[in-house]
Amino acid sequence: MSSALDDDTRATLDAGRETAGAMLRAAQKDLQKVFILFLVGFLGTFYALRLYVWEFLKRVTRAQMSAQVSGEVSIIAQTPFDVILLQAKIGLVVGVVLAIPSFIYFSQDALKERDLWPSSPVPVWQLVSIFAGMVTLFVVGVAYGYYVFFPFTFAFLASNAIAAGFTPTYSIVKWAQFIFLLTASFGLASQLPLAMTGLSYAEIVPYETFRDKWRYAVVGVFAAGALFTPPDPFTQIMWAIPVLTLYGLSLYLAKVVTTARRGSERMDVPGSLRAHWNVIAGVAAVGGLAVYAFFVRGGVGYLNRGLAAIGSDYVVVAPSSLFALGLSVLLAAVAAGAIALGYFVYNDLDDLAIVKAGVGDPAAIDLGDLDAAGVRAAPPEVFAELDEAEAMAAAGDAIDAGNKEKARAIVDRFDADGEPDEVAEGTDAAADAPSTAATADDAPAGGIGDRAARASSAFFDAFSDDAEGADAGDGTASADADDEDDFEGYYTDLRFILDSITSRSFRIVGLFMIVLAGTFGWLYTGGIKRVYEDFLARLPAQVRPEEVLNVVALHPMEALVFEVKLSTIIAALVTLPLVAYYAWPALRDRSLVRHRRRAVFVWTGALTAGLLGGFVLGYTTIAPSVISWLVNDAVVADMVIAYRITNFFWLIFFTTAGIGILADVPILMILLNTAGISYDRMRGRWREVTVGVLAFAALFTPADVLTMFLVTIPLMAAYAIGLAFLFVVTLGGRRDLAAPRADVR
Repeated sequence: MSSALDDDTRATLDAGRETAGAMLRAAQKDLQKVFILFLVGFLGTFYALRLYVWEFLKRVTRAQMSAQVSGEVSIIAQTPFDVILLQAKIGLVVGVVLAIPSFIYFSQDALKERDLWPSSPVPVWQLVSIFAGMVTLFVVGVAYGYYVFFPFTFAFLASNAIAAGFTPTYSIVKWAQFIFLLTASFGLASQLPLAMTGLSYAEIVPYETFRDKWRYAVVGVFAAGALFTPPDPFTQIMWAIPVLTLYGLSLYLAKVVTTARRGSERMDVPGSLRAHWNVIAGVAAVGGLAVYAFFVRGGVGYLNRGLAAIGSDYVVVAPSSLFALGLSVLLAAVAAGAIALGYFVYNDLDDLAIVKAGVGDPAAIDLGDLDAAGVRAAPPEVFAELDEAEAMAAAGDAIDAGNKEKARAIVDRFDADGEPDEVAEGTDAAADAPSTAATADDAPAGGIGDRAARASSAFFDAFSDDAEGADAGDGTASADADDEDDFEGYYTDLRFILDSITSRSFRIVGLFMIVLAGTFGWLYTGGIKRVYEDFLARLPAQVRPEEVLNVVALHPMEALVFEVKLSTIIAALVTLPLVAYYAWPALRDRSLVRHRRRAVFVWTGALTAGLLGGFVLGYTTIAPSVISWLVNDAVVADMVIAYRITNFFWLIFFTTAGIGILADVPILMILLNTAGISYDRMRGRWREVTVGVLAFAALFTPADVLTMFLVTIPLMAAYAIGLAFLFVVTLGGRRDLAAPRADVR
C-alpha cells in the first residue's frame, strides 16, 4: 500500500500524524477540560432538542400554513430510534464544535514548536470584535431563515403536496436534515460581509477580484440555491436575493476598507470632519429624529404586528422613561453621524482606489475605473504590465457593460504598448501566411483576434501532427499512434456533430424549456392529482379507499422533486427528435447514417407509436395488475398502506411509460440498422450500452441499487430481444437493412 504513495505524500501523512500526536501529548493534562466542554455541548444540545427545539421547529413549520393545511401535516418517526439517535448525532456535532477550539488552545505549545502558531498574535480586542461580528452575522442569517424563509417555504411545499393528492407526513430525520442544512447555509452566507472585507483588507483576495467576478458570484449563488432549496423559482429567489444583497453590501465594504488601507497615509479624518461638519450634523439630527418618531408615533406597534404576522413570539418594548428615550435618540444620532463621517472620509480617499502598488504608480491603474477616453489617455505602463489574457478580459468586461468603444480602445492600446517585441516580430513574420483571423471589422490587424486564431490553429495543428507523427516502427508506439488516431477520429466526429447543432441550440434549448415548464406547470396545478385519481379508479375496489392506500411525502421537497424529474424526462423525450433533425446532416456527412433527413420523421413516428402503444397497455392493464398483486397481502391482513411518493409513482411510471420504452428498444435497433449501424457493431458494443443504461437509471430513478437493477435488467433484456430479431432478419449479420448510399442520395 505504501508503494502507491510518493515520498512527498508519505512525508505529509507522517508529519500530520506526528503533529496530532504532539497536540494530544501537549493537551494531555487539560483533556479533562476539553471533555467537559464536549459533554456540556452534547448533553445541553440533547436536552434542549428534547425540551424546546422540536416544538419551536414545529411552530416555525406551521407558522404560515392555513388551519386546513396545518391539520394535514404530521411529523413521524419511522423507527423507534429515530428521535434519540437524531438528538445524539446533533449533540455530538455541537459538542465537537465546542471542544475543538479549547483543544487547539491547550495544545498551542506543540503547534509553536512546529511554527504552526501565529508568531505575532492579533490583539485581543480585534479577536473579540471579529468573533462578535461573526456571531452577529450568523444570528441575523439564521433569524431570516426561521422567521421569513422557512414559514413561507413549508407552507408552499405542504400546499403543493396536498394539491397533488399526497399527505405531508414528514420523517423527523429528513425534516430536521432539511431545516439544519438550510440553517447552516443561511448562517454561512451571512458571513460574506466579514469574509470579503477581511480577505480584501489583507489583500489575500483583492477587492478587484470580487468586483470583476461578480457574474460568477451570481451564478454560484443560484447554483447553491438550487442545491440547498426546493427546485422552484420562488424559494430559490427567496434564498438567492438576500445572499446577493449581502454580496453587494460586502463588495462596498471591501472597497471602503481597501481604499482606506491603500490610502491610510493620506487619510485625514479631522480634515473631512471640518470640511463636511454641517452635513454630518444634519445626518446625525435626522437619525435621532427618525428614532424619536419611531418610538413616539407608533412604530413599535407596527413592528410587533409585523413580527406576529410571520409567526414570531418576540415583542419589542418601547423605552419606559424619558431618559431611556433620550439615550436611544442620542445613540442613533451618534451612529448616523459616524456613518456620514465614514462616507466623507471614504470619498476623500476615492481617488486612491485605482492605485494598487502604491500612491502614484501608473502601472497599477485599474482599467475598470476608466472610460474610453481614460483608456486612450492612460500611460503606457498600464498596458506594459498586462498579458494578452488580462487585456482580453478587460475588453470583454467593457463589452458586457455595453461599452464597445472602451473595448476597442483597450485592444488598440494593448497592441500599441502591451505587446513585447518578440511577439510583434512573430506577428509581422506570420502576416504573409494564410490565415482565418478576424478582419478589420472584428479586430485590429495583427491584434488580439489574429493572435488568438493563430494560437488556436497552431494548437490543433500540433495535436494532429503529434497523432500522425508517432513512431510506427515500435509496436508500443504503433499502438499508441492507433489509440491517438482513434481518439482524434472520435473527437473530430463529435466536434463536427456538435458544431452542426450549435447554431440551433437556441431552438433546442427553447423547446426543452417550454416543454419542461409546461409539463411542470400542468403537474403542479393539479395534473398529477388527476392522473393519480384516474389511476386509482382502475384498481380493484378493495385497494382504492384512502384508509387502505395512502401516498405520503416523507421529505418536504419530495413531491416537488418528483414533478421536476418527471417533467425533465418528458422534455428530453420531446426534444430528442429536434436534436436528431438538426444533427442528421452532420451524421450523414460523417457516414454514421445513410438516409436523408426526412427519415427523422419516420423514426419519430415509429418510436412514438411504440411508446404510446406500450404506455396504453401498461396504464390500462399491467400497472393496475402489478399494484393489485403487490398490495393484496396487505389488504387481506387489513393493513394501512402508506407508499412514498417516489416509490409509488416511479412504480407507476415504470409499469406504464416503461413498457413503451421497452417496446421502443427493438424498434430503435431496427431503425439504427437501416441507418447503417450493423448488427455486429451493436452486438459488440453491449458493454457500453449496459453502462449507459446504468447511468440513466442512477440519474432518473430513486437512489437505491435495487431500483437501478430493476430498470437496467428489463432494458438489457429488450436489447437482447432486439439483437435476436436483428440476427434473424440480417441472416446473422451477413446483410444489413440499410440501402446502399447510392439509393438514398
